[in-house]
Amino acid sequence: METAIETDELYRIRHSLAHVMAQAVLEIRPGSTLGFGPPIEDGFYYDFILSEPLNEEDFPLIEKTMKRIIKKGQAFEREELPAEAALARIDAMGEPYKREYAKELLEGGLDGLTFYTNGPFVDMCEGPHVSNTREIPLGAFKIRSLAGAYWRGNSDNVMMTRVYAWAFESKELLEE
Repeated sequence: METAIETDELYRIRHSLAHVMAQAVLEIRPGSTLGFGPPIEDGFYYDFILSEPLNEEDFPLIEKTMKRIIKKGQAFEREELPAEAALARIDAMGEPYKREYAKELLEGGLDGLTFYTNGPFVDMCEGPHVSNTREIPLGAFKIRSLAGAYWRGNSDNVMMTRVYAWAFESKELLEE
């Protein structure tokens, strides 16, 4: 059952933007791998193991790449896969951290996992998302900062790079 926040349009926009940002970062830094990318109170973030570091000078390029992706009107397509097929999909994606988490979810009793595809980007994700990237307001998000974040919040795990961004319903609200 979806909670009120998950059915909220802003939540869907923020969650969709997290996927769009991950797609953009993977395009800019090929060979990087994914951690988690949830919506948060004032925007969203995504965690990466980067093939090459990012810095604040990269923010405009990430935003420009995101806007290009949004303008393509990529549909968010949901797919539910049984356990074996889900793990095979993650292996094909080359995402070891997603695989670790997927195994844990499946061992915890899930029969399968959900994936979302937008354009060439595929992510293990429960959703929800907007139906199409054109539903995301172009001027209503901004990359705000980078931080270190341990995988799964555990200091015994690898340190990832977390890219934070603000996202609101409009450019005016973002500027406020």
